[in-house]
Amino acid sequence: MAPKFCAVIVAAGRGVRFGKPKQLVDLAGHPLVSWSLQVFGGMPELDALVIATEPENVETLRGLASAYAPSLEATVVAGGATRQQSVRNALAAVPAGCDAVFVHDGARPLINEVDVRAGMAAVRPGIGSVLASPVTDTIKVVPEGTRTVLRTLDRRELWAAQTPQFAMLDDLLRAHEAAARDGFDATDDVGLLERIGLQVVVVPAKSENYKVTHRLDLEVVEAIMRDRLARLDER
Repeated sequence: MAPKFCAVIVAAGRGVRFGKPKQLVDLAGHPLVSWSLQVFGGMPELDALVIATEPENVETLRGLASAYAPSLEATVVAGGATRQQSVRNALAAVPAGCDAVFVHDGARPLINEVDVRAGMAAVRPGIGSVLASPVTDTIKVVPEGTRTVLRTLDRRELWAAQTPQFAMLDDLLRAHEAAARDGFDATDDVGLLERIGLQVVVVPAKSENYKVTHRLDLEVVEAIMRDRLARLDER
């Protein structure tokens, strides 16, 4: 039987660059995180949703989940001091009956159902997956504190990891518990799966899935979103 998935959205952070929490900034007339909520709420194969956010934003995110993903059983939890801790808090709140999860960054509002389903389909016990795109730039390795190139990486082997990142719940819990025990902090969740020896497969993203980090990112993403909406209106 196919695993029963719970969506996890990490929507923590105080948004210093934006003057308000980034997940709540306006994007094409709606809060940025609402676009991901709407996509996941429209997927009948999802069983539940857990959101990790700042303690002061818990009620706000509960309201957004109810408005934009009313079909999903939604739980909102307070995040931790790091992204990794926020994900761990969210995993602890995944309801019984869900045996697989994917973790999505709430600052990636362009995610679509096609890519999510492709990532879900790749998951098995002991095997996780990650949406990613091939790297097109030439990447140089420069030791910290210097400006001297140590070596050039072969970009044919390089992929830029995105979210969602997918795994069986037990596998991801075990990976997070091992990292917490060892005091290890990673920049993404599949990195923790790799660390305990599990297989991670790349799922090529079929469309734009940019992360909003700076204001310029927001302008680019908004232009793409409005173009998508315009094309939908023309149908």
